[in-house]
Amino acid sequence: MIYVTGDTHRNFSRFSPDRFPEMKVMTKEDTMIVCGDFGALWHGGRRDEIQLAILEDLPFTVAFVDGNHENFTALSKYPVEEWNGGKVQFLRPHVIHLMRGQFFTLEGHTFFTMGGASSHDVDDGILDPAAPDYYERLFRLLGEGREQYRIVGQSWWPEELPSKEEYAEARRTLDAHRWEVDYIITHSPPGGIAEELGRPQDTLTDFLEEVRQKARYRRWLFGHCHGDWEIDESHLLLWERIVRIV
Repeated sequence: MIYVTGDTHRNFSRFSPDRFPEMKVMTKEDTMIVCGDFGALWHGGRRDEIQLAILEDLPFTVAFVDGNHENFTALSKYPVEEWNGGKVQFLRPHVIHLMRGQFFTLEGHTFFTMGGASSHDVDDGILDPAAPDYYERLFRLLGEGREQYRIVGQSWWPEELPSKEEYAEARRTLDAHRWEVDYIITHSPPGGIAEELGRPQDTLTDFLEEVRQKARYRRWLFGHCHGDWEIDESHLLLWERIVRIV
């Protein structure tokens, strides 16, 4: 079985028998895919270790694409390995990061993964602790009760958007498979859907719109927009909902 759900933001309470009774018959051979903003790696310390141990103890395998709210510094410390045809990082034996621009075969079905997104909760700015005016800006925002800011290396990382190399690898992967795949799993929506949802567009949404126009696929599942909405028969926005696809 393969299930997919939306952003968890470090809150994995949906993976409990009362909210997800199907887990009672699942095994480690079954997979739960999270569409980004996973959040199990966030503090970079013992609190993460405890959270990862809890996830490893679930009866199924947890796999995720990264979102914009991930600790990319902590994530980068895990080695890159191969799993079911694509590049991954094993946070635990059954907690797996599906890397960007990869192609996987699971239960006889093919998957293309592309994590990342632009943070949209930064209206008050992105503060850099290395900047000379960091504390001045931070205390001013705190004094004004403004909370729409992020801090570099603490709650925001520039790696939230793919690099040129990651885009290039994604195109090579798609070329190698003639742009044909069963399922596309991303955090960000493609550009046309982002516009429909009133979300800003960027280099990633532009790339994903290219994929949308060019690729042949059965279904595209994504998160980021905090809603559960079937856009159409081929595109599904997920947040708290869990859907079975295989």
